[in-house]
Amino acid sequence: MADGYLTTHVLDTARGCPAEGIKIALYHVSGTSREKIAESVTNADGRTDAPILPRETFKTGSYELIFFAGEYLRATGQAGEDPLFLDEVPIRFGMNDAEAHYHVPLLLSPYGYSTYRGS
Repeated sequence: MADGYLTTHVLDTARGCPAEGIKIALYHVSGTSREKIAESVTNADGRTDAPILPRETFKTGSYELIFFAGEYLRATGQAGEDPLFLDEVPIRFGMNDAEAHYHVPLLLSPYGYSTYRGS
C-alpha cells in the first residue's frame, strides 16, 4: 500500500486570508481523458477537512485540480463584471513518489494566481 497522499488549500492573497467555501474537484488524467475522483470544499482555514487524495486511494500519475474560484470571488465581492477574468482555475501536475506527501496550494486574487509544491 502506498503511503503517499495529496492535500491542498487556498489563500486569498488580495484579502490576506484563507479562502473559505471554494469547491475543488480532483481528476486523474490519462492521455487525453480524465476521470473525476474527488470533490471537496475549503473550510474556514482554506483547507479541505481531509486529504483530497488520501493514503487509501493514492496512486502515482498525472492529476488535475480544478478550483471553482469564480463562485468565491463573486461571494466576496471581488469578481468584477462578467465574464470573470478567473473563474475555474485548473492546475495539472504529476506525482511520481508513492511514499510522498504532495501539497498543491492555490494563492488566489481576482486577477492572478500562483501555485507550488508545498509540504
